Amino acid sequence: MSFPDAIVAKLTAPGPLVAPSILSADFTQLGAELRSVESADWVHVDVMDGRFVPNITIGPLVAAAAAKASPLPIDCHLMIVEPDRYLADFAAAGAHIITVHAEACTHLDRTVQAIRQLGCWAGVSLNPHTHESVLDYVLDEVDLVLLMTVNPGFGGQSLIDRVFPKIERVKAEITRRGLRTRVQVDGGVKPENAHRFVDAGADVLVAGSAVFGAKDRAAAIAGVRAARRPGA
Repeated sequence: MSFPDAIVAKLTAPGPLVAPSILSADFTQLGAELRSVESADWVHVDVMDGRFVPNITIGPLVAAAAAKASPLPIDCHLMIVEPDRYLADFAAAGAHIITVHAEACTHLDRTVQAIRQLGCWAGVSLNPHTHESVLDYVLDEVDLVLLMTVNPGFGGQSLIDRVFPKIERVKAEITRRGLRTRVQVDGGVKPENAHRFVDAGADVLVAGSAVFGAKDRAAAIAGVRAARRPGA
């Protein structure tokens, strides 16, 4: 994988990293919206097809626009069926990370290898109900594990607390194997609860409405990144 040094530095920086989700941005002003979050670490692009999840959002064209408008790594989360059909399109659009759902992949190892062959970081996402054991035979090959802390499909949902033990177990297994795989969480992240995700082992925090719904986006990003308990 050959990324510019600035992108590599952002991808591998010590956590917690903040990845604002453009799902909560104003798409009529996408360039300005992305400029307003340049103090973040990654840009998270939620791709939904109305089949894997009950919503339809964006495709490679918007991912390409985001890549042109932002100097940050583009983190594409494919909540779609048959993701293999579109991997090359998102890589060509400028994605640095392509994450697929284990639940949507018939041959997960093949899909992970295909992402890596395209020169992107490979991520695997798990829905809240999916046991982390599905990662056993691919964990050594992935760069990112994305654990959904809400049911995917819509922004602004309430956090599912019972996912925290899974975050801890995934992080423990990564540490046990001596891997550099990053743990990302998506759903219900706010400045006031970000410490819970970091304490459980998350390296990257996806935040949508908590960032784009704030008047001061830089302050919201800083609040999530601080990830400290209230009063600490």
